[in-house]
Amino acid sequence: MRSPDVVLNNLVSKSKEENYVFDRLYRNLYNPEFYLIAYAKIYAKPGNMTKGSDGKTIDGFSHKRIDSLIDSLKNETYQPKPSRRVYIPKSNGKKRPLGIPSFDDKLVQEVVRMILEAIYEGTFQDSSHGFRPNRSCHTALKQVKHSFTGVRWFIEGDIESFFDHIDHHTLISILAKRIRDSKFIRLIWKFLRAGFINDWKFHSTYSGTPQGGIISPLLSNIYLNELDKYLRDYASNFNKAKKRATNKEYKRREYLVYKHRKKLKACWDELPLERKREELRTYKSLKQQLIAVDFADPMDSNYKRMQYVRYADDFIIGIIGSKKDCLEIKEDLTVFLNENLKLNLSQEKTLITNSSKKARFLGYDIQIKRSSHTKTDKNGNLRKTQNLRCKLYMPAEKWINKLKEYKALKITADGKWKAAHRTYLINHDDLEIIDMYNSEIRGMYNYYKLAHNVHTLNDFYYFMKYSFLRTLGAKYKASVASIYSRLRLNGKLGIAYETKAGTKIRYFYREGFKRVDNEADIRCDTLPNFLKYVGRTSLIDRLSAKKCEYCGKADVAIEMHHVRKLKDLKGKTLWEQHMIARQRKTLALCVDCHRDLHNGKLN
Repeated sequence: MRSPDVVLNNLVSKSKEENYVFDRLYRNLYNPEFYLIAYAKIYAKPGNMTKGSDGKTIDGFSHKRIDSLIDSLKNETYQPKPSRRVYIPKSNGKKRPLGIPSFDDKLVQEVVRMILEAIYEGTFQDSSHGFRPNRSCHTALKQVKHSFTGVRWFIEGDIESFFDHIDHHTLISILAKRIRDSKFIRLIWKFLRAGFINDWKFHSTYSGTPQGGIISPLLSNIYLNELDKYLRDYASNFNKAKKRATNKEYKRREYLVYKHRKKLKACWDELPLERKREELRTYKSLKQQLIAVDFADPMDSNYKRMQYVRYADDFIIGIIGSKKDCLEIKEDLTVFLNENLKLNLSQEKTLITNSSKKARFLGYDIQIKRSSHTKTDKNGNLRKTQNLRCKLYMPAEKWINKLKEYKALKITADGKWKAAHRTYLINHDDLEIIDMYNSEIRGMYNYYKLAHNVHTLNDFYYFMKYSFLRTLGAKYKASVASIYSRLRLNGKLGIAYETKAGTKIRYFYREGFKRVDNEADIRCDTLPNFLKYVGRTSLIDRLSAKKCEYCGKADVAIEMHHVRKLKDLKGKTLWEQHMIARQRKTLALCVDCHRDLHNGKLN
């Protein structure tokens, strides 16, 4: 069989041809190498140790398991198991449904995902940023910042329960435009209709993508790519004129400046010193009056622009035009989504906001700044460099709510804010506690580092720092002052600990909160290089070596033993010491050793 890297790169090259239709894709699911690569890509996720509805996990993965899957796919008896539904809390107090597929289904979905990504990734629009290689929330926000200059209105898009309301027939019809393989399409149908189990009861799925499924994000992008293309074409028709008309008031004031400068030039040498100073003050005053108005006419109705950025089902549109234009766009968008994609645009949550006010996108506040700030350009002329520039801000409630979520903040009856100790961390090791605080502070900063006001995280840091001290104070029944004195090392807050190499110090977060403005652009290839995904790894080599890493038997069937976290191992048995020493969460065992391990006999 052909190597997966050859197959995927061939698919990528064909995807450049807009009208090319793909066939004979299903046969790639008979290739064991695809499953080994899929296994290597997803094995490290702790969720694979959570049982699906079939009661199985990733533990015991083997070539035999792959062969069994391929046989069922060949005769089309393969049927995805219904996902086991659990609910995870959301920041607003509600709960989000999450499906846990069986590991075998995850494996097949990963192979399907690789094939679909090779076909579709190169066809996606630049406005799409969610669940794509080398793209993220930050790339979406950076695009907003750079392309929304001069925008007068925002349209904050909100699709009602998008992931639950994807129409299966519409999705399949979109896929069928480029894929002419009935077996492959039938397999995707099976995933869409697999259903889920909740409270031990089976529920059918008639719409939406598999919750928690590996292919769900990619299928949602394929679905919403239709929206991206529609708005791309809409924008090309909406945009008018190459540039704005010149502001008449600007031209008038510019003429006054020119006239005054010309007059001074003619008689400058003859003027007394006091008169020169007076004329210069007049000239500077005229220049300031000139800069106070825009060069282009801000009310030019013949100049229109539309910008659009999407991350998953969240999108924002920037409009240079009138509010009437925004209302028409919203209406047209509602009709398109309803008639073409069977989706509903929330009329209440899809807001039209003047750009002088803040709009919310991906947890950031977006605003077009009005500013009279001037700067001298290279020719010595004063220019307004910051007017109508797009700015990104971190909403204050984000870090406040995060403190409340962590239970690191206590608000007294009289409204005063105090740092609080976190009772649920008291039984943890000191290093675990400081690591927890550091990762939480670093996580907030890493997400909001693009914000113009990211420095306000110093307030977040203050409460987290004293919450940390209070937590250790509660643990050791000591005052904050005594804990602070004990942990003050080299003028900084930290915890000393012993290693084989000597004493080391784990410091409390001290990296600051500097705004990242000139961060090197993330390189986003139009078509991803799949070669980097399909190379063999040591994990695959260990599985294929047919040698038990515990008893040393050679030429035997191998099963991979998995643990959720290395720190859960106590090191009391030889096999645990073996995994800890090699810093691996996997151990290649023969069938007998694996059975003995689970029976507690492998010592």
